[in-house]
Amino acid sequence: MPAVRAPLVTLVLLSLLTFALGLGRQAITDGDEGYYAEASREMVESGDWLTPHFNYADRWQKPILYYWASAATFAVAGVSEWGARGFAAASGIALVLLTYAIGLRLLTHTDDAWLGAAIVATCYGYFMLARLALPDLPLALFATLAVYLWLERRPGLAGLAAAMGFLDKGPLALVVPALILIPIAWREHTWKATQGDLRPVSFRPGDFALAGLVFVVVATPWYAAMFATHGSAYLQSFFIGDNLERFATDRFNSPRALWFYVPIVIGGVFPWTLYLVVLPWKRGIDVIRRRAALTREEWRLVVWTVAPLLFFTASVGKQPRYILPVLPPLALLLAASIGKRVRLAATHPGGSRGLAIATWATAGLYVVLAALLFRAGPVLINAYPLLLLVGQATFVATAIVLAWTAVGRQWLDLPARMTIGAAGVLLSIQFGALAGIRPEAVETVAAVVRANRSANESIATYQTLQRNLVFYTGLRQVELYDDRQAIDFLSSDDRVLLVAPASTVLRLQQTGGLALKALGSVDYLDPASIRLDTLLFPQSRRDVTDLLVVTNR
Repeated sequence: MPAVRAPLVTLVLLSLLTFALGLGRQAITDGDEGYYAEASREMVESGDWLTPHFNYADRWQKPILYYWASAATFAVAGVSEWGARGFAAASGIALVLLTYAIGLRLLTHTDDAWLGAAIVATCYGYFMLARLALPDLPLALFATLAVYLWLERRPGLAGLAAAMGFLDKGPLALVVPALILIPIAWREHTWKATQGDLRPVSFRPGDFALAGLVFVVVATPWYAAMFATHGSAYLQSFFIGDNLERFATDRFNSPRALWFYVPIVIGGVFPWTLYLVVLPWKRGIDVIRRRAALTREEWRLVVWTVAPLLFFTASVGKQPRYILPVLPPLALLLAASIGKRVRLAATHPGGSRGLAIATWATAGLYVVLAALLFRAGPVLINAYPLLLLVGQATFVATAIVLAWTAVGRQWLDLPARMTIGAAGVLLSIQFGALAGIRPEAVETVAAVVRANRSANESIATYQTLQRNLVFYTGLRQVELYDDRQAIDFLSSDDRVLLVAPASTVLRLQQTGGLALKALGSVDYLDPASIRLDTLLFPQSRRDVTDLLVVTNR
């Protein structure tokens, strides 16, 4: 594998390309992203930088750091989609560079460290989360940084990183590093201090005291201020409700299967998935059968990956984003495996079998995905047709390059070609399928609402746009949760406005005997609703929703 020139520069440019290019091109989505974007906007509007608000009501579900970061951007540069997502994207870029630093410490070859960081920059899990206004990628950064700094025996800085994570997402910023560091320390205390270049992990009282002091000074003042303002109800709501109950009960979602995270991890490393599936297993089997032993560096990366994965697997309230901290160590293990095979193939032609299988399979997958994008074209209503075509061509061209690499056994060039191809493929998905035509449906609906609201009429959303419409209208809205509430709302003596799918409006009219007037309509494709079925069996009537803005007067 040829040496990478200017590795830090190339990684910054790569992560800017995948995480920051066109960051504001897509409208704020009707998912959790809407909460953070709107709460940050309301923070600037109200001037209340202590208590987050969403839809002009207190929002206690998450701590303050993400709101502060986005609100500060809004205050300086104005309210925008990229401003809402900037902290997540910046965290992704920092995590790429941090992965490289970790790789330099734990991997033998510098180029493998670069490849591990490049995998982080071009895996779908981080690509997607860097482009959403969510605190999960910053949490992954701070948790990973806390582990790295503790391993480097910098407890004060480790405490600072944990404190930032605690302000970003809460107790997980302490739990995840502990899950990683405790097993590493337990195993390494039996190894001699001179084994390898790494010093064993230690938990010296002085280090704990320093880390704890920094953590308390940085992390606790905001929580103390919230307690002073809102009392114990806030502590009960956040620490018990939003953390303990989310982990241990089905209050927030139904229980999920034990293997729930397996496809999440496999999909999260796309388009490197097939290399992960094919390459590392021989080494793993040899270790399990005791034909080989893990080095100290490998042990750290394996624990770093497996411990949080097992912890979240044991939870009831499993969520896909929880396992983001496992991707950097997993990427480094995968990079080491790819690098080893590449170097072996350069001297032993027979050593390229695994690379050939994974490369041919990835090329075939790209061709299949290009065909699926073509098939799904009619329902991808936010995409420009030309960019959709360019995206399909990018998939096919990348497949050809990989096939050419495999045919010519040009394995030394595989890491660079795969990295460039992965970046192109992910950007093709974003700009060829998701982010394109503006204004999007939510912006059009917001414009209709503002144009038809003349006397402070109440606005309600039902079964659609419940989290992002308020960001574009800047107006408080009533959230309706069942047909009875919706019918009661529309039966008001005052004029009111409702945003709902056309099929829902028809049902409400028939059930409640209502006479409603349509003010505007727009086709809407919710990005969160795109599933494999959307690509395999696209149906405009099922996948694209006709939204109506109606009034009762």
